[in-house]
Amino acid sequence: MKIAVRYYTKTDHTKKLAEAIAAAAGVEAKTTDEPLTEDVDILFLGSAVYAAQLDANVKSFIDGIGVKVGKLVPFSSAAILSGTYKQVKKAAEEKGIYVSDEEFFCKGQFKMVSKGRPNEQDLADAAAFAKKIIG
Repeated sequence: MKIAVRYYTKTDHTKKLAEAIAAAAGVEAKTTDEPLTEDVDILFLGSAVYAAQLDANVKSFIDGIGVKVGKLVPFSSAAILSGTYKQVKKAAEEKGIYVSDEEFFCKGQFKMVSKGRPNEQDLADAAAFAKKIIG
């Protein structure tokens, strides 16, 4: 099974989640600056909420996917909102990419809100989530 992990972050919170997911999947986490170059069965795509919406870099990455993706699995963090699932799903489905019904989400720190998140438990939960998705 071919698995890829891509993420976009401004604060390194999503990077931490991406690295936990990638380690569980036995692959390297890469930023959305690195396009997919071959078909994948599962694409774990990490993003975060900035100004209440999906960052343009993530939208651009999705728009640029030119290979077959069996299933896109979103993961994200946010201090206040509950994730980017709906926004990622909309952008991916416009490209004809199937999006999993499941996503991983945890709180992310913003100033004093959710201080210290994602924490070690969040990272362990992200790894367990990846293993469950991979089967």
